[in-house]
Amino acid sequence: MGRLSRRRFTRIGLATGAAIAVARCSRPDAPYGTPNNPARGPQVNRNAMRDVTLRLIGTGPSQIHEIRKKAEEDLGFSIDMRAFSMTESVRFARTQPEDYDLFIGDYSRLPRIVPSGSLQPIHVQRIAAFSSINSFFTQGTFEGKPVERSQGAAPHQVMYLEGADSTEFSSTPTDFATLIPFQYSADTIGYHADLTGRTIASWGELFNEEFLGRVALLDSPQIGILDAAMAAEALGLMQFADKGNMTREEIDQLIALLIEQKRNGQFWGLWTTIDESADWMAKRDVALQPMWVPAIATLKSRGINCIPAALREGYRGWSNGIGLSSNLSDTTLDAAYAYINWTLEGWVGAFLMRQGYYSALPNNARKYMSQSEWDFWYKGDPSSGPVMDPLGRRLERRGTTRKGGGFVERFGAIACWNSIMNEHRYLVRKWDEFTAAEPLQDDTA
Repeated sequence: MGRLSRRRFTRIGLATGAAIAVARCSRPDAPYGTPNNPARGPQVNRNAMRDVTLRLIGTGPSQIHEIRKKAEEDLGFSIDMRAFSMTESVRFARTQPEDYDLFIGDYSRLPRIVPSGSLQPIHVQRIAAFSSINSFFTQGTFEGKPVERSQGAAPHQVMYLEGADSTEFSSTPTDFATLIPFQYSADTIGYHADLTGRTIASWGELFNEEFLGRVALLDSPQIGILDAAMAAEALGLMQFADKGNMTREEIDQLIALLIEQKRNGQFWGLWTTIDESADWMAKRDVALQPMWVPAIATLKSRGINCIPAALREGYRGWSNGIGLSSNLSDTTLDAAYAYINWTLEGWVGAFLMRQGYYSALPNNARKYMSQSEWDFWYKGDPSSGPVMDPLGRRLERRGTTRKGGGFVERFGAIACWNSIMNEHRYLVRKWDEFTAAEPLQDDTA
């Protein structure tokens, strides 16, 4: 068979989660990794809640075994985590509120979930640290200034509900939240520097013939289409009024471009899980692709020269939050609020920041991080020691600066947020046409 006919376009099952496991706990005043220094946790009524089992649903990257284990130790009740694909988690959250207690998902999915009434409004008075959550979410401000209208769906636009029994979003802050944020990031291209041979600095490189057959995309109509739009716009092939809410004509044009690229052999495949994207690059099949930070961290810990690109067109932003099932009440509802408060206390934030994510309360996370970690992950300054992942494996050498800078630089350069388009159903049908298209056969083999 010829080279082009061997290009694989797979749509496999759900990931079991990122290859990130146990993090050593430390006192807020002790450096990360110091043994026998348990982290502090919020006080809860263990006797009243000890028979509770909270059922959490979400995607693989949000269902982390070591977070579950630590929560059970600190809170005194059981937690069951179930992971789904992005599409499946939204469907489950919308249609089966009696079968879960907490939903963990992207704010961009809320327009498809909230109108169903399957999530109950969160009383912000019951969130102890709510006033300290990054104002990006709660007030729509960044670095003291109002967030300018961005393309896609910024989280603050769907942060609040109009009332205690409402399924309508409020454009201004209220006492009732949709989700409580705890994890967010700015996604970019990851590239294997040994294979590209040079720095990658533009989304347009996804369509560069220099990397024919060595590029992968995310198999998600909601997200993969945005990455493709960033590439098309970077090359001047298309211009969008709002990449996060395309017209049918724009979708048609962009899908036609993707099919053309695919038939020419540009793509190695379409990945569906973090593990899959990391594996393709580790095997040197893929030189560059849109990547999530746990996959990049996994490769770096294995000594693979995977670099998160600082792209001149900016990043694609996303944010996960925790929501309450409408079926919750009494002691189980109390336990759910206890869990949300626990995620904001700091330990979870530090764990996630060591993966490359950001915490909704960075100063709480800082209590569980060394100064060197804080400088590298949040401030974007050179580390004063080796940079470690949650397993304690080295990611970077001493003196390294995070690619793309710190929080302010990265979140000040969000070009588009994940979103659900008005033409979502049409987009899904067209994306299916793209995934079903076959590469042209290589007749020279």
